[in-house]
Formats: sequence, C-alpha cells, structure tokens
Amino acid sequence: MNELNGYDIEDLQVGMTAAFSKTITEADIILFAGASGDNNAIHINEEFAKTTPFKGRIAHGFLTASTISAAIANRLPGPGSIYMSQQMKFVGPVRPGDTVQALVRVKDVDMEKSRVLLETICSVEGRNVVEGEALIRTTSKARREAKN
Repeated sequence: MNELNGYDIEDLQVGMTAAFSKTITEADIILFAGASGDNNAIHINEEFAKTTPFKGRIAHGFLTASTISAAIANRLPGPGSIYMSQQMKFVGPVRPGDTVQALVRVKDVDMEKSRVLLETICSVEGRNVVEGEALIRTTSKARREAKN
C-alpha cells in the first residue's frame, strides 16, 4: 500500500476486504438533509414518521451508503482511487443512533484498465441494509514508474 495513493492495482487480489463503521447521529441526518435538499419528513419529523411502515424516523439511504465511499476512499483501494459507478439496493432501514458497517470486497481486478470491481455491503448489527457493487479506478505502480 502506498501511503499517498492507497493500494495500487498491482497489489489488489480477489477476496481482499476492508471495512468502515460510523454511528449515524441526529446531526448527520439534519446536516445531510440541508446539504442534499432532501427534507422528506420520514427523515426529520418523528410524528410523521410514526405513521409510516417504519414506525419512526429513518436515515437517508444515501447518507447510509456514503459509508461505502469512506471505506473505498480511506481503506480499499484507498487514497487516489476514483469512483466510476455504484449499483445498490436499499434492503433495510437505518435509524438515528444505528452504527453502519460498510464492507467492501474485491470481486474482480482489471489490470489493463486499473479498475477494480467491489462488492459493497452496509449492515447494522449483522443485518444488511444496502447491497451493491462499485467500479473503481485505482492507481498503478507501473504507470507511475513509466512517467518517471
């Protein structure tokens, strides 16, 4: 792993994993609503949220999924990686105070294009809440050396 660039494509292998955890706070939800403009009452109004099938407030799906971005940017492949695409399915709610664990697992490595396909999962207490795949462009030792 290169401290400035994370893992180079040459260092990645199918099966490698990394995780990132974050407790979703009231402040996170309010700030995300402000930053995104998504002020849906299911996220910010407890009285309204009690009338829904969730029986209370839930965090924004994309706030939850942002923990995947943190796992990719900070852990695997790490700094220097570029998000190219993300497919995801929201399969369960996240409530204020829940701790989300994002797990990324290498599914495929394309050395020629310096791209890695990652399985992406967010879970709360062992229950999946987001499932998907991400395509990431990463750094390359060979390309860096060729430029020097």
